[in-house]
Amino acid sequence: MQQYRSISDKRTTQRYVFWLLLAGFAVIAAFVALQPDNRLDQSVASYIQGFEADKITSIMMFFTTVGSTKFTILITLGVLAILYAKFRKANELLFICAVLGGSALLNTVLKLTFHRARPEVHRLIEETGFSFPSGHTMAALALYGAVAFLLWRHASTVALRALIIGITALFIFMIAVSRIYLGVHFPSDIAGGILASGMWLSLVIWVYQWWQENGKTR
Repeated sequence: MQQYRSISDKRTTQRYVFWLLLAGFAVIAAFVALQPDNRLDQSVASYIQGFEADKITSIMMFFTTVGSTKFTILITLGVLAILYAKFRKANELLFICAVLGGSALLNTVLKLTFHRARPEVHRLIEETGFSFPSGHTMAALALYGAVAFLLWRHASTVALRALIIGITALFIFMIAVSRIYLGVHFPSDIAGGILASGMWLSLVIWVYQWWQENGKTR
């Protein structure tokens, strides 16, 4: 009974997280739709781009490359292979595929819906396609968030869990910031990407936990 309540409480929390993220995304989306060119985006972008230097640019190029579609697919395949070899749980592989696939589809739909043009100033690299929300950011949060969730479940110590959260948060943050630094996304694109992908991740986690609970009670 106590275990059942624990799982149920987790799913309830996940529902709250989902609705909170959805509300946050709705605010950002309305802001972008009403004011695609705004001073807040320009101010934050100018501040971040003010740190431009050769060494920093190299670091940002590394993280934006790691966040590209090609490398995300490679990292995902590697993670899937390691998780299956270590834990032999096919449901965890399906979980990651659902998170990443759904996040990618959601990003495509949102980009086509908002049709926001990319920034035209301070371009250090060239990118095509629409700007809102950031695909790199959504993919990074989906991938590293999903991996962190699964590894957290297997971690046996508080220190190990803290390390997992720290590393995944660092990669998500650096990939997101690199897109602003390199001049291919507005800060609101990043915020929208975090909220949209986080929303989808929380929804898939909720379904996964429901499935786990339902399977154990049969």
